Amino acid sequence: MNRTDRLYALVEELRAVSPRPRSARWLAGRFEVSSRTIERDIAALQQAGVPIWAEPGRTGGYVVDRAHTLPPVNLTAVEAVAMAVALHRLDGGPFAEAGATALRKLLAVMPPADAAEARRLAGRVHLVGGGPAAPVPAAVAGAVTAARVLRIGYADRAGVATERTVEPVGFLGNPWHWYLLAWCRLRDGPRAFRLDRIASVTVLAEPVTRELRPDALDIPRQVVRQLTLA
Repeated sequence: MNRTDRLYALVEELRAVSPRPRSARWLAGRFEVSSRTIERDIAALQQAGVPIWAEPGRTGGYVVDRAHTLPPVNLTAVEAVAMAVALHRLDGGPFAEAGATALRKLLAVMPPADAAEARRLAGRVHLVGGGPAAPVPAAVAGAVTAARVLRIGYADRAGVATERTVEPVGFLGNPWHWYLLAWCRLRDGPRAFRLDRIASVTVLAEPVTRELRPDALDIPRQVVRQLTLA
């Protein structure tokens, strides 16, 4: 069992027996690791905001507050990233840290595979400034998530319409617009397509294998912040 799976299982084990405690020795035997490893795992969960405390004494051990924890949450990876994008708007406000803690708690109770997929998808979303205000068309968002090539009808800033076959790799957002980051086969290079200028979208069966970073678009690194899931 890897550490991510073990952390998830630890919370569920403590929830199942709450309010009875489980000792570090008992948990170490249950998960076939050392007591020191269990202590480190418990400390990591506490830092992530999981309400676990230690009860002293011979019959003591670790207890989780069942009333303030969540059972397994069936959030999808896309839903978790959507929450992270919304929380980005709290930056600088009085609820920024509380919002980040809430998201960490949700991630802690997501199935490990779903949480890992959410982190992978979040690495493909980049924000500039205060974050985007416009929604992403479902067909485009689905193609990025599924890593499929798109055929789009696109009008440039001069209004000239072209049909492009593009390999979508992520999003770039600012306070005014969302952009699709993609490799454009017509221009044979990386491009950022403003989503309100995309007139039509066709999702192709061909998978995307290309990777692309925002600095490939000559955007100053200091103004781009990658969305992360803690």
